[in-house]
Amino acid sequence: MSILSNSGIFCALTYFLLFEQSFVGHGDSVNEIRTQPLKPSLVVSASKVSITTIEFSSCFSFLDFVTKQLRMEQDESVRLWNVHTGVCILIFAGAGGHRNEVLSVDFHPSDMYRIASCGMDNTVKIWSMKEFWPSVEKSFTWTDLPSKFPTKYVQFPVFIASVHSNYVDCNRWLGDFVLSKSVDNEIVLWEPRTKDQSPGEGTVDILQKYPVPECDIWFIKFSCDFHYNAAAIGNREGKIFVWELQTSPPSLIARLSHAQSKSPIRQTAMSFDGSTILSCCEDGTIWRWDAVSSSSSSSSSQV
Repeated sequence: MSILSNSGIFCALTYFLLFEQSFVGHGDSVNEIRTQPLKPSLVVSASKVSITTIEFSSCFSFLDFVTKQLRMEQDESVRLWNVHTGVCILIFAGAGGHRNEVLSVDFHPSDMYRIASCGMDNTVKIWSMKEFWPSVEKSFTWTDLPSKFPTKYVQFPVFIASVHSNYVDCNRWLGDFVLSKSVDNEIVLWEPRTKDQSPGEGTVDILQKYPVPECDIWFIKFSCDFHYNAAAIGNREGKIFVWELQTSPPSLIARLSHAQSKSPIRQTAMSFDGSTILSCCEDGTIWRWDAVSSSSSSSSSQV
């Protein structure tokens, strides 16, 4: 299990060994972490911008200050880690990287070389690790200090998509397709069509859209069950919409609401088979929804 932090650090916990390890690299809040489904030792994280150094020197009097140094470090990066050896393997940033805070990241479910990231620069970027895979393999046998590992930079994505006109706060792979959302009251399913001769360029085919009423504020994230049969997303009124992902046109499975759930739902989590949904709200509450039967409504409980 991994835990996010607003200090640029995330922790990996192993229940049975009671082991905790911290990974320091990002300069500020870590907005999302995901585990590689084919190699669970690999974790990818997305971060925000940070101000790293502000120094002042006084001249003549206590109230008369002259700024000596103001340095802002742009940590608009995605980082790949090996949680067993504690090393930062790759940093996805640079000339072709994000130009603002990275809000979401996801591993491709079957192609272990690919990840997708999105953020406040209104883009979704698809990256490939294939060229850098020797570094990934090297991380599994690294025995020296993690800080001495030769971390590589991946500066150019293989595809850049401008599907949305505002912040893109969540993206997930659906096979070779991508699900993404912004502040437009919908989740969009689209297909990236890359040009082999022109890395980073290509076209986008919008396949279908999943409406989510009253979902026009940013940092509301959706989740899927293990087999990507359904997606659950909250809105700013405390309601949850569950969409069937394997049908066309889109089919709404359930609309979940409760009289006491009125606060914006920032994130959901679905169980392996999708029968249980957890949601965390802006008012500090956590809700659990359980599918009871096809003939009765879902039950809910609040923490």
